[in-house]
Amino acid sequence: MRLSDVAQRDAIIATMREHKNLSAPSAPRPLDPKPNWLTLAPASFVILWSTGFIGMRLGEPFAEPFTFMALRMAIVVAILLIAAWWFRAPWPANRREVSHAALAGLLVHATYLSGVLYAISLKLPLAYTALIAGLQPILSAVAANALMGERLSRRQWLGMLFGLAGVLLVIASKWTAGEISVAALTSAIVGLLGITAGTLYQKRYCSTMDLRTSGVIQYSATGLVLFAFALLFETRVVQWTPQFAFALGWLAIVLSLGAISLLYVMIRHGATAKVASLFFLTPSVTAIMAYALFGESLSALAIGGLAVSAIGVALVTRKGRS
Repeated sequence: MRLSDVAQRDAIIATMREHKNLSAPSAPRPLDPKPNWLTLAPASFVILWSTGFIGMRLGEPFAEPFTFMALRMAIVVAILLIAAWWFRAPWPANRREVSHAALAGLLVHATYLSGVLYAISLKLPLAYTALIAGLQPILSAVAANALMGERLSRRQWLGMLFGLAGVLLVIASKWTAGEISVAALTSAIVGLLGITAGTLYQKRYCSTMDLRTSGVIQYSATGLVLFAFALLFETRVVQWTPQFAFALGWLAIVLSLGAISLLYVMIRHGATAKVASLFFLTPSVTAIMAYALFGESLSALAIGGLAVSAIGVALVTRKGRS
């Protein structure tokens, strides 16, 4: 065989191999391995998230809702900027990722947090607020099933019903009569829709982003919107009492940095419905904290609701066959 024929043959073989590699579908990039400490994340998240209502109630008398939340966002952005610079964290690769991060932040932070706090400032009883927020896992499960193909077994759907029943029992133990304004009720419902949509959006579009740099984008977008609302609708007067400073620091550092980071890490490594089911425990744990901090009595009905919610979460999150 002539040298030119050999060269031609080798060229054809190389071309065929290259074509085969290009035509073969590339394997999806695996997610980060699940860290060992993540086993403690659900319990830590429930405890931290439950302190949110406590912190909001402590700080609400000293600042208007949008002003309060805008200050909280400013503190978080400053901390995350320093962390991103110190660790040289990677920033989103393009404008599309920046837009995804900003929208997720507006849903999870601006809509939910401001909606809940504004409802509390309009004197919506915490029982009603917790009842509305307790519907979030059901909405997340249904939406994730329809939009993201996350299938739930009968056991998991039964767990969702147990969780909702537990929330209703806790609320029933603290049910109070009184007038409820349409604005307060609407604000709480808007917050519920925001956290539900934000959880799903974060799972779909932002789960691979760095939490520090994407957090800067999320909280910056949220802070700008909230500050604009404060300029338009509020006096922006703040009473800088020790109680307000503590509430602001706790919500900014422990909630916005600690609890939200745990939420996003759990979303990244787990199914949306399983993570959302943890919200069923929030009203019960909040009731226990209110008893310890403010002396609010915990009835037998509330204790029963806590137990029922725990059973529901166990059914949803327990590993087993579909």
